[in-house]
Amino acid sequence: MPLSFIVAWMPGSRNRVLPRPPHLPARATDFRSLLAGVVSIAWGATGASLAHADRLAGATLAQQGGGGAPACMTCHGATGEGQAAAGFPRLAGQGQAYLLKQLQAFADGTRKNPQMAPIARSLSAAQMRDAADYYASLPGWKQAGAPHTPSAQYTQGLKIATEGDWSKEMPACFACHGIAGEGVPPHFPALAGQPMAYTQTQLSAWRAAQRTNDPLGLMQAVAEKMSDAEIAAVSRYLENPSRAGKEK
Repeated sequence: MPLSFIVAWMPGSRNRVLPRPPHLPARATDFRSLLAGVVSIAWGATGASLAHADRLAGATLAQQGGGGAPACMTCHGATGEGQAAAGFPRLAGQGQAYLLKQLQAFADGTRKNPQMAPIARSLSAAQMRDAADYYASLPGWKQAGAPHTPSAQYTQGLKIATEGDWSKEMPACFACHGIAGEGVPPHFPALAGQPMAYTQTQLSAWRAAQRTNDPLGLMQAVAEKMSDAEIAAVSRYLENPSRAGKEK
C-alpha cells in the first residue's frame, strides 16, 4: 500500500521522512503531540556534556577497563557489536548523547540493570564521556550474510517497524528511529542490528514500566500497546532488518 509521509527535522540530523498512513485516526494526534514535545526538547540536547571527551581514553576503557570497571568488550564485543546469544546490546555507532545518558541513568538508578549499575557507578563523569565518544565513533550496523527463508514472524515485524498499527495508535518504529532503524540523535537510538533478546527485553520493560528513562514517556506509550507476539516479531525483524521483507 502506498505510504504518505510527514517530514520532521531533528537536531544533528538531516530531514527525516516518516511513514504514516494517508488518513490517521483522530486519536493518533495524541502520539503526534507527544512526539512534537520530544522534538522541542531535543534542541537542548547535551552538546556541552560531551565536551572534552577523550576518544583514546574511551578505547582503553572499552578494551582494558579501568578504575574498577571491567573492559566493556567483555560483554559488548571486541568492536562494540554486542553478543546476540547473551542479549548484550550493540554499542558501536550509537549516538554519543544517547550512550552517555544511559550510563548516567544506570549510575543514578533511573535505568535498572544489576550488571550495568555497579559498572556505571564506578565510572567518573569523564570516563562516561570518553566511552560514549569512543563507541559513537565506531561503524554502525551494516547488513551482511546470505538470505534466509522469510517467516511469518519476520514479516509481521517488518510491518510493525515500517508501518505500525494506527488503529491502536502504535506508530512505526522507523518513524522515530530513522527510515532504516539507524537512529536519530540525540534521543532515538539505532535499532537495526540489535540482538533480538535485547530488544525484546527492553520493549517488555517499557511495557511493564520497569524502564522509564525515555523522554516524555514516549516508549512506554508505544510498548503498552504491543502484545507479546508483536514484541517478539519486531525484535526478530530489527535484529537483521531488510526493507525487502526477506531475512539476510
